[in-house]
Amino acid sequence: MKISRIVILPVLAVLWVLLNASSCNEPDNPEPESGKIKFVFDHTVDGQPVEFDKMIYENEAGNPYLVNEIQYFVSDFRLWKDGNALLLDKWEDIHYVDTDLPETRSYSPADDVPAGTFDSITFVFGITKEKNQSFMFVNPPESFMFWPEYLGGGYHYMKLNGKWKDLQEVVRPFNFHMGIGQIYNDSDEITGFVQNYFTVSLPNSNFVMEAQKATLVTITMNIEQWFKEPNLWDFNYWGGDIMENQEAMHTAKDNGHNVFTVKVED
Repeated sequence: MKISRIVILPVLAVLWVLLNASSCNEPDNPEPESGKIKFVFDHTVDGQPVEFDKMIYENEAGNPYLVNEIQYFVSDFRLWKDGNALLLDKWEDIHYVDTDLPETRSYSPADDVPAGTFDSITFVFGITKEKNQSFMFVNPPESFMFWPEYLGGGYHYMKLNGKWKDLQEVVRPFNFHMGIGQIYNDSDEITGFVQNYFTVSLPNSNFVMEAQKATLVTITMNIEQWFKEPNLWDFNYWGGDIMENQEAMHTAKDNGHNVFTVKVED
């Protein structure tokens, strides 16, 4: 049977109109339902911006002290919602902070963050065992954070350098360094290693991510807390170097959970 062109042409015309009407209702470039997050790192003593190289501080144990510099790694940032975590690990999941290098005091992950309400933010202070591999940083300043191979390898979690006055009023240097700890036998030989990195749960870190917006998160290291609680830190007891003293590093690790506070601007 021969179908008339008179019938086919009107049908095709109607289909063409319907298809174009449908496509017009869909935007060519739909707006993304996500935003970005930026972290900024501050450092204070007793609620005030830290003043470096000035013997103006005193810890809870009564040790006068000053701070020269602070360098540390943070990693594995997670945004929590209803018990589930979004790991920010696109391109750069380990960030280096250095108080002498202003450009390191901000961290803008490449990840898109879905719009919505998030309950909290966590991160790892230091670097996990799986990621803390020797020689993965080939350029300074990160490469200067290496942790000696015979002490466990990888990299320091933190270098907090300064000075304190001992009981005789003598000014002594301290290297409050954290990293992999060691287990020694009775012959002072290393028989094992201890991972001292830890997860920080930032208090009051809930926020709302709006589509196509940027959320600013300021993370403050309250330096005095390293020496305050739950363990009172006395430089006259622990001395100036702790990187081969697992008991001292474990004590510092316990105090570290209370060191960070946060301010979210969404």
